[in-house]
Amino acid sequence: MKHARVAYDGAVHDATEQDGELLLADGRRVDFDAVTWLPPLAPVPWPRTILALGLNYADHAKELAFKAPVEPLAFLKGEGSLIGHRAHTVRPAGVDYMHYECELAVVIGKRAKHVKREDAYAYVAGYTVANDYAIRDYLENWYRPNLRVKNRDTCTPLGPWRVDTADVPDPMNLALQTTVNGQVTQRGSTRDMIFGVPQLIEYFSSFMTLNPGDLILTGTPDGIVDCRPGDVVVTEIEGLGALVNTIRS
Repeated sequence: MKHARVAYDGAVHDATEQDGELLLADGRRVDFDAVTWLPPLAPVPWPRTILALGLNYADHAKELAFKAPVEPLAFLKGEGSLIGHRAHTVRPAGVDYMHYECELAVVIGKRAKHVKREDAYAYVAGYTVANDYAIRDYLENWYRPNLRVKNRDTCTPLGPWRVDTADVPDPMNLALQTTVNGQVTQRGSTRDMIFGVPQLIEYFSSFMTLNPGDLILTGTPDGIVDCRPGDVVVTEIEGLGALVNTIRS
């Protein structure tokens, strides 16, 4: 099932997709264009922790002239960076290079501690699409992105749907692509991750507790380009939907 979180008629609603419309929890049906889309995390709790991977695709590491990591390279993001489908992301004045990152986002469904990789999927509530924008001008070190690179308000669109785990039989074999103003600029597959979803859950839960609603953003393949104000960026993952975002100054 595809779950959404939207603002409509002066209130926030949980919704599901049904026959090309949104079915609100109160039974009303509304058009996709009639709502404001929010990050699709409810009814699971809002994330306490947002973990994001750097250089988790070998081709992206090569694109940035780095060796592929031998263990996950992770950093934390603040919840204030999250916005929804069809929202706007701010490009700061004076920067030279700001790029998208189309990523599979894992939504944790129950408390996870010392989880073995063969049991990892039992701890996943579902998946969504993330666009983890980065501003290369502010980067101190590719291995440790600083706050201005990855934690800016509006820099992490999420959505449009949270798709149940049962409806994603193989999250490690999903095609993804990005378009900028309708032109394909990035293609890849989650099968090319260096560290897959089960490995990441095993790794993180070995030293920290993952809680319901926590997010793991799993990295992006190669194919990044600079995005300018007015650009419409669509990050899409097979079976999860197409996340639309517009850059503004």
